[in-house]
Amino acid sequence: MAKVATLITDLFEDSEFTSPAEAFQSAGHEVVTIEKEAGKKVKGKKGEAEVRIDYSIDDVKPDDFDALLLPGGFSPDILRADDRFVSFVKAMMDAKKPVFAICHGPQLLISAKALEGRDATGYKSIRVDMEYAGANYHDEEVVVCQNQLVTSRTPADLEAFNRESLKLLDKVSK
Repeated sequence: MAKVATLITDLFEDSEFTSPAEAFQSAGHEVVTIEKEAGKKVKGKKGEAEVRIDYSIDDVKPDDFDALLLPGGFSPDILRADDRFVSFVKAMMDAKKPVFAICHGPQLLISAKALEGRDATGYKSIRVDMEYAGANYHDEEVVVCQNQLVTSRTPADLEAFNRESLKLLDKVSK
């Protein structure tokens, strides 16, 4: 089964982590959380979810993982200020590993300069940023690009996001 890295910090959108994580784990995949500090607890912006961090970004490398989850909220904007997270995202995209980004999650893809020429979606407030980064923006519940990148707009799209993400995870775990 696939090992999924999740880059996450405080103020993530609660359901955009918990829903995919539960779906992935229910399908037998391993979900690993990564932040600046291992063992730290981070909280969702709605206060509904609290997540213990498995590893520090300094203790992992992209080769350790099969896929990447980027939940939204304020977390991606906080993390993209740190080059270690941006480099991790870029390496995952360059290696053509599945990447799942919802809502504001594509902000890390923008900073990694990994959206040029790609079909994608995200929260409406980052649409222009995504277009400036070279993405072909689509206002759809889920967009799958090149059997690698799955993006969605909001928590309302989680059912489609999880479904398409699981399809890609099934391919990499065979």
